Amino acid sequence: MSDRDDDLVGRARDEITAMAKQGMDHPSTKPVLIGAGIGAVAGALLPVITLPAGLAIGAGIAFWQRIKR
Repeated sequence: MSDRDDDLVGRARDEITAMAKQGMDHPSTKPVLIGAGIGAVAGALLPVITLPAGLAIGAGIAFWQRIKR
């Protein structure tokens, strides 16, 4: 792994820990939940993706957008 990858993993771990501790007060929680909701709707509407997969993918994309900065 490169230093950039290690930094990304560390930021992801720190962000998840902070979201777990602060709950809805953390600035990343709401965007990640909104992404999960959008993904779940897409999973319900699209025949290729299941609802749980859409939820996980939507939350993952929103989370990625938050930590890649």
